[in-house]
Amino acid sequence: MKIKSNIVEAHIFRKIEDKIEFLALKRSQDGIYPNIWQMVTGAIHDNEKAYKTAVREILEETELVPKKLWALPNINSFYSAAEDSIVMIPVFAAEVAENSKITLSDEHSEFRWVDKDEMIQLLAWPGQRKSVEILYDYFSKETKLNELIEIKI
Repeated sequence: MKIKSNIVEAHIFRKIEDKIEFLALKRSQDGIYPNIWQMVTGAIHDNEKAYKTAVREILEETELVPKKLWALPNINSFYSAAEDSIVMIPVFAAEVAENSKITLSDEHSEFRWVDKDEMIQLLAWPGQRKSVEILYDYFSKETKLNELIEIKI
């Protein structure tokens, strides 16, 4: 069995006054995992850094450009029976301007800005919900830890 890391997860959020809102994306009915709600996800290209994949996928799926990007201290994982492998997924948080305009790619049919509790209810997998909890915990209060995990883009 192999261990591989070829996918990223990027949670987009915005701050409005003292509130954090998450961008929830509904997958199109024609693709894999039809009609589920998720964050931005995508495949890492050969020789591409994972954080650059996150920025590229955010742009491709939403046309948003992050103001700032962080690597969350969480790695999601799952077992792929088809490939008999364990997939490790780095998780990123991307802050965007509160008035950002979203243009969805064909991968998604709709979007909405939601609070932490609604985002947790919408997401299908426990690891994704855990990432939302971690993001909220880090960014709902000002800490120096945010500076340690920020990636300069």
